[in-house]
Amino acid sequence: MRNYELLVVLQPDLDETALNEILTKINNWVTEAGGKVEKTDNWGKRRMAYHIRKQREGLYVLFLLNMLPSVTNDLERNLRFLEPVMRHMITLAE
Repeated sequence: MRNYELLVVLQPDLDETALNEILTKINNWVTEAGGKVEKTDNWGKRRMAYHIRKQREGLYVLFLLNMLPSVTNDLERNLRFLEPVMRHMITLAE
């Protein structure tokens, strides 16, 4: 098991219930694959350096994960097909 950081940029116009649904989905994907979500840090709405999907702002959420390296491919594929996710990045944490 390795420690990873997952940063997700979501559409800025999501309401609280939609945001919680997305966070729950990501948590479920990690736990169903045998991983563990150590921490979820909601950074809130921030201005981006450039437009993505005609949006200038995004909701930033940072996840600290503990999972097997093989899980990252499935997690990336699931995030790619989740409509409100504008960008995501999984990195190996120290």
